[in-house]
Amino acid sequence: MEEHFVRIAGFGAILIEMIAAMVIVFAVAQAAFGLAEWALRGDPPFQLAIRRVRLRLGQWLVLALELLLAADILATAVAPTWDDLAKLAVIIVLRTTLNYFLEREIETVQRHEREQERESAADRSQEVRGS
Repeated sequence: MEEHFVRIAGFGAILIEMIAAMVIVFAVAQAAFGLAEWALRGDPPFQLAIRRVRLRLGQWLVLALELLLAADILATAVAPTWDDLAKLAVIIVLRTTLNYFLEREIETVQRHEREQERESAADRSQEVRGS
């Protein structure tokens, strides 16, 4: 019975790692297309476009890290070694740190976009009044 559990857990961990790898490939492709789209259109300003691309990439990478964490937990649940536990701890710290900075970046970009929308609305309002 235990041998079957070990096999199933190992297969599950490999499957989850493969899904995480596909998420990362998708995230990088999406980031590349986002940059290409900006290069063709030139709108919004470069810094804002980069922030948006980085945020989307970061969100996908957080998902990939969570999947890798799940795979490591599954693998560690079967026969944990100190090496496995240390690896798990490092992934938890990385994911938590990435989430923290990503949330800060999201708040900054959202605040910046709200300010730009207010400025654009004020500019349009002045143009209408001036006409």
